[in-house]
Amino acid sequence: MHMEVLRVGPELAAEWLTRNTNNRPLSKSAVQQLAARIRRGEWQLTHQGIAFDEDGVLIDGQHRLAAIVKADTTVPLTVTRGVPRTSFTVMDTGRKRTGRDALALAGEANATHLAAALRGLHLYLHAPNSAWSGGVSVTSHDQLLTVLEQHPGIREALPRGIALNRACRITVTAATIGWYVTTGARPDIDQAPWKEGIVTGARLEPGDPRLTLRNTMLALASGRSHRRRDDSREHLLYYLKAWNAWVEGRSIKLLRRSPNETMPRISGQTTTAPATGTPSRA
Repeated sequence: MHMEVLRVGPELAAEWLTRNTNNRPLSKSAVQQLAARIRRGEWQLTHQGIAFDEDGVLIDGQHRLAAIVKADTTVPLTVTRGVPRTSFTVMDTGRKRTGRDALALAGEANATHLAAALRGLHLYLHAPNSAWSGGVSVTSHDQLLTVLEQHPGIREALPRGIALNRACRITVTAATIGWYVTTGARPDIDQAPWKEGIVTGARLEPGDPRLTLRNTMLALASGRSHRRRDDSREHLLYYLKAWNAWVEGRSIKLLRRSPNETMPRISGQTTTAPATGTPSRA
């Protein structure tokens, strides 16, 4: 086998794709995601590139080449020639690294929950009113690390999200984002009574937004509702609606999401994005 690093542009990539005569079906979504990463400047040279067998047939890297064509950008690429065609059966059989893996390798604690919260925060900031699923929900490892760099306070919001999840089964992602964006937008609000009310439900009157949120989440978790119990976008919408009512001193006895309802704006918010500092320690 012979391996070299070449700068591969869209024309060369398109020519090499004509040698793709015996490969798995091309995933359009994978190509779109990889092309978007190339356009954002996230491409990095690694040992993983493309490979040709002894007869010059492309046996690995079709998605990378298709993404280069789609992005219309030249990138450095590892090219291996003369790979035994029998090795095709063992290619791409390892476990793909996840956002959790990227954060754990960066030394972050609670990497699984943190990765989900960062992905959710990215969607809250950039696509709050879209379904947090499908292609729109895909975030690269570089994007997760960028969101963390821009919003380091999410680290301290995460334990609050975990505590609220244990108390009423709201998703950790929704509770973490809710805590982070409300404390960032309204640092003048003492969050301790909000958290205590949801966690314990003690001495709360019917209509108290904290009790209503708690009961709504517990009903979802129990399966007594037809709504999804793990939909973080819907849970965050309920969190913000209840939080707004609590801050404004309003009673609210029912939390529902109407069709096409947009994500609530934080009551009294004076900025368009959450602060990047440290959230409340309540």
